[in-house]
Amino acid sequence: MKATAAKTKAADASSEELKKKAFEELKKTIQKNLPKGFETGIQFGMDAFFVPHSLYPDGYHCQPKVALPFISLAMQKNFIAVYHMGIYADPMLMDWFVKEYEKSSTVKLDMGKSCIRFKKPKDIPFELMGKLAKKMTVKDWITLYEKNYKKKK
Repeated sequence: MKATAAKTKAADASSEELKKKAFEELKKTIQKNLPKGFETGIQFGMDAFFVPHSLYPDGYHCQPKVALPFISLAMQKNFIAVYHMGIYADPMLMDWFVKEYEKSSTVKLDMGKSCIRFKKPKDIPFELMGKLAKKMTVKDWITLYEKNYKKKK
């Protein structure tokens, strides 16, 4: 049986709706679990969680007028992406996440230096992403950021 254009469009729309719901659930999970002090907004065209200038006036070293990024979320064509700067900056946090992911998922981890990609909404380990969000306070992130990235004067 051949798929009709209408059936294909309906399946695509349903898939897109599932992806949007998963994206919103992921955003809420992270926001609910982040330690106090982080703020939410849009940075670099993505939903983002960051350290506001009121807590870290220096801002992001690449663009000081931008608040210090921490976690960003993007809904790409083929996946949902979580960009976690703490994982990029802290090898111990990266190791913890990789080990915990293997315990909580049957799907192979698709990850870059700071980008965690989820191709299917059903494969997002929401509980683990909440635990990851809790792992680093604003103070921890600022200390690590300054140690790793801030230019010495």
